[in-house]
Amino acid sequence: MEIKDIQDKNVWEDFLVKCEEKTFLQSWNWGEFQQNIGNRIWRFGLYQNGILVCLAFITKIEAKRGKFLLIQHGPTVFKIEAGGPIFKLDILKVLLEKLKVIAREENCSFIRINPLWEKNRENQSILKNLGFREAPLHANAYEATWKLDIALSEEEILKNMRKTTRYLIRQALKIPELEIVKSEAMEHINLFQELNLAVSKYQKFIPFPSDFVKNEFDIFLRDKQALLFFGKYEKEVIASALIIFWSDIAFYHQAALHPKYHKTPIAYFLQWEAIKEAKKRGCRIYDFWGYIDPQKNPSHPWAGPTLFKMGFGGYKKEYVQTQDYPLSFKYFLTYIFEKLRKIKRRL
Repeated sequence: MEIKDIQDKNVWEDFLVKCEEKTFLQSWNWGEFQQNIGNRIWRFGLYQNGILVCLAFITKIEAKRGKFLLIQHGPTVFKIEAGGPIFKLDILKVLLEKLKVIAREENCSFIRINPLWEKNRENQSILKNLGFREAPLHANAYEATWKLDIALSEEEILKNMRKTTRYLIRQALKIPELEIVKSEAMEHINLFQELNLAVSKYQKFIPFPSDFVKNEFDIFLRDKQALLFFGKYEKEVIASALIIFWSDIAFYHQAALHPKYHKTPIAYFLQWEAIKEAKKRGCRIYDFWGYIDPQKNPSHPWAGPTLFKMGFGGYKKEYVQTQDYPLSFKYFLTYIFEKLRKIKRRL
């Protein structure tokens, strides 16, 4: 097995098109975005007998809590008959040795990964046997999500929704004061962030900085992979969402709803318009971006949003927990810091 740098966008994206479990956090454009905000990146391909069988996008994170290498929602493995049996353990062994060398050169205290591998004993054992341990926090990306098959017709999607969700969508369509506006204009990011900041103050969370959101929107917009949705009531913006369309999947990545208008059906209306747009663009899956079991964790901050997402129909996908590979004693300072942060955030 051999590791190579990949510098061809088409090679990278063409491989990912064939993979089932993936998100745009392993896309070529996410790498461009990370470089834009000042992070060092690596794009590796793992080849077996000359055949590409795995991709890994790596970012160096420099935070107050420590320096580390991060692979979000990766590495991405694809099984193919032509290359014979491909084992995750073998792939991860080879990749880990490469990452350890880079980490030491970059003065990183640990390696963090959260692959989209099914949450089961086999995958958990692979990671544990290699020396990984469960991270105290997820890697700014989900470990479980709610997905919707949108290859079905609009009528079938509506039929499979929760009765209340379907009713609220139809009610919204009857209210002339409600409207959904789509935008690709960069200046509208400010409008998106204004609402996001208002919601963050009310719900007491720290939103992504404006430069972060602007850079993300700009990079994906270049390939027509991003779109802003605004929900208006009597011409006032009361809801918004940033949707990423990539590799036949639409991602409900960021969103906000003004607290004063929770009783209006605008959020359901906006979501339905985003789903229809995804269908127009040929997407087969709508990824609601994040899931927590609302029955097992009713006090979790994601419990309410998850119930909302589940109303549209679909299914859950749960993956192995974010994993850390410690490289120095400094890692345990990070571990304690993040453990305390998790408790504070009630996660």
